[in-house]
Amino acid sequence: MLSVIIYVFVFMFGSIVGSFLNVCIHRLPRGESIVFPASHCPTCNRALKWYLNIPFVSYLMLGGRCAFCKGKIAFRYFLVEGITALVFTTLFWRFGPRPDFFIYTALSAVLIVISFIDIEHWIIPDELSIPATILGLIVSFAYPAMQGEVSRLAGLRESFFGLVFGFVSLYLLALLGRILYKKEAMGGGDLMLLMLIGSFLGFKLTIVAFFVAPVFGSLVGVPKLLMKKQDIIQYGPFLAIAAFVCVFFRDDILALFPL
Repeated sequence: MLSVIIYVFVFMFGSIVGSFLNVCIHRLPRGESIVFPASHCPTCNRALKWYLNIPFVSYLMLGGRCAFCKGKIAFRYFLVEGITALVFTTLFWRFGPRPDFFIYTALSAVLIVISFIDIEHWIIPDELSIPATILGLIVSFAYPAMQGEVSRLAGLRESFFGLVFGFVSLYLLALLGRILYKKEAMGGGDLMLLMLIGSFLGFKLTIVAFFVAPVFGSLVGVPKLLMKKQDIIQYGPFLAIAAFVCVFFRDDILALFPL
């Protein structure tokens, strides 16, 4: 019974964090503060009372519309809360109350914000990628077990090589695409994103993420190409999904590497 209560708490906490991530997704691309003003309707700008800002419940009770102006509230708000809650719960089931859980939930929160900003605006803000990359280096030094290492220097080294591989691999891929197709094949934000992921995952897992991301990307990109809707896609979300897969199967993947 206690374990069920804990999981419910983690799920609820994840949904609350997801509510805040929605604020970040909406405001950061617009250059607005994520602290002030308080939560408000994006249509009529009326401040929302606390009972109108309860994850899941408020959206469902209001039918996806503002309580004041009846303007439509994007389904993205409900979706982000749900994804964040499920990701947090899954990570807790995988790692339990270990430092890994708190580290990877922080990483997941950043990746969720980046993914939805990329989906809506086709940009990946360096204001998120660069500080998060630095955080990945710091955490890898302070907690080398995250990188499968014992010493702090080894953890930092793995993180550094991971971010270097992340940036350089996508840079070379973008360069190859520019040569073959005479146009940009990879945005600069994607390079910074895989660099961020590399700082948390380390060299070995970042290699895996590099090859896993196109598999998920093709599930969306190929149908769009066949329907001739567009020949490019936002790649950030698929890098984020690949990172989550590598995190979840971290120990199994690292066991495949002899060194």
